Amino acid sequence: MARPGERLILGFDFGTRRIGVAVGNELLGSARELEPLPAREGIPDWARVARLVEEWRPDLFVVGLPLTADGEEQEMSTRARKFGKRLFGRYGVPCEMVDERGSTGEAKAIARARGQHRSWRDEGVDGISAVLIVERWFAAREGLPRAGTPGS
Repeated sequence: MARPGERLILGFDFGTRRIGVAVGNELLGSARELEPLPAREGIPDWARVARLVEEWRPDLFVVGLPLTADGEEQEMSTRARKFGKRLFGRYGVPCEMVDERGSTGEAKAIARARGQHRSWRDEGVDGISAVLIVERWFAAREGLPRAGTPGS
């Protein structure tokens, strides 16, 4: 496992039909989207998840936590937490939750700026949302000591 500041992150935007996925490099502070995972009632094809884990060998999972505008948990929050717990249970990789409020709207704006004007239902923005979730996780750590720096 890599040291804090040097970890590879797999980020997820949990959904009942599709789960957005992004891979992030903590050292570079950047993330990129991967192919979304199809899901049935929030349950992904675990064999595809296993292939992702095998390919990327993440040090940490980050899952978006859908909260209400007031910051309260809701049914989808419970489901996203359950997904995170299953990731940890299956792969033994630590999982952190990140407030994802507003990420879908921001992802749609990014997609529009890229020229995507199709139906969000058909061509979702799940991967972009997953990138935003990982970037929020990075931002929450800004100012914290990094491995190999004074104070770490």
